[in-house]
Amino acid sequence: MGLIHAALASASNVLSEQWKDYFYCDALPNDVLAVRGRKRTGNSSNSQDNIISNGSVIAVADGQCMLIVEQGKVVDLCAEPGEFVYDASTEPSFFDGGKFVDGLKDLFLTIGKRFEFGGAVPKDQRIYYLNTKEIIGNKYGTPSPVPFRVVDEKINLDVDISVRCFGEYSYKIVNPLLFYTNVCANFVNTYTRDELDSQMKSELLTALQPAFAAISDKGIRYSALPAHTVELADELKRVLTANWKDFRGIELQKIGVSSIKASEEDEERIKQLQLNATLKDPTMAGAHMAGAAAQAMQDAAKNPGGAAVGFMNYGMAQQAAGSTVADLFAAGAAAQAAKPAAPAAGWTCPTCNTVNNGNFCTHCGTRKPDAPRRVRCNKCGWESKAGEPVPNFCPNCGDPIDANDLV
Repeated sequence: MGLIHAALASASNVLSEQWKDYFYCDALPNDVLAVRGRKRTGNSSNSQDNIISNGSVIAVADGQCMLIVEQGKVVDLCAEPGEFVYDASTEPSFFDGGKFVDGLKDLFLTIGKRFEFGGAVPKDQRIYYLNTKEIIGNKYGTPSPVPFRVVDEKINLDVDISVRCFGEYSYKIVNPLLFYTNVCANFVNTYTRDELDSQMKSELLTALQPAFAAISDKGIRYSALPAHTVELADELKRVLTANWKDFRGIELQKIGVSSIKASEEDEERIKQLQLNATLKDPTMAGAHMAGAAAQAMQDAAKNPGGAAVGFMNYGMAQQAAGSTVADLFAAGAAAQAAKPAAPAAGWTCPTCNTVNNGNFCTHCGTRKPDAPRRVRCNKCGWESKAGEPVPNFCPNCGDPIDANDLV
């Protein structure tokens, strides 16, 4: 029940019979995930669609994975492009082409039918082709807002908002055995993606919430998500692995975010919180009030009841504020003055650790240590290391060391 490359079978005359049936699959469009193989009959007397004649040829194109199913169980698999001869007297060949996840062959032995050498022809045999190309153009959108956590450590902001998100994603069948067994087993002729899209879209939107939480923990703002779709796809893969990859044999490939938007109320709330955090600085608060006062003076001059009435109202408002612009600027200056002064430049006394600027310590009178001297030979370019004793002659060429050699 295995497969042999058609060229090899023809050259070595492995089979005693001529090719009888020819199974193939036309190009699979993007909306088709699996189809049943079509049979083109040659010299065979086999008129049954559910029996594969010994010596039949099975063609596999690039981007396809062919499964042979007997009595409802997968017995062989081929994902390598080419033509293969079906030989009922050999063991399963399992040409996976190195395209699928590790352990696929072990899974085949677990869920597939174990080969019985020399057994009778089964009563039901079928050939299915699965689409292993990247399935693109799957649109998604949140029907209702989903939570997103906004974190800004610079201003100690940590608030939950609601966002709407729209875009497209792509996926790929990476384990055809799981996909056939758990998703589309025993379908009639064609299995299209619209039979699965609704469920996958629902699961993707459910996984967005924990994925958004992981993204926000990295300090990425929701408005910057379109530039971080790789991180978002990685997080969604992690969340969806159990339902998609481990159960259905499907893996999320890429996700695109075309639009993500918070409600107007949340947008305004974030702006207000950021402004409030900025105004904790008295100087910034003073500048903000000065700007507001300038605008208020312009509005007072335009007062319909006259400028005098407007300025009177402005003065009352300023008095009610309880703090003038000058007071805020003074508070900011005082806060700046209260900051610890930067360490004074100079040298530290090795005896008492007092910082000094002169040649002698003002506390204990210790002389300022001489800076480590180095020399460079003017003749050969040899250099000494800092702190080494200065030699009288260059150890490399013997030239006398003098003041001109000091670095």
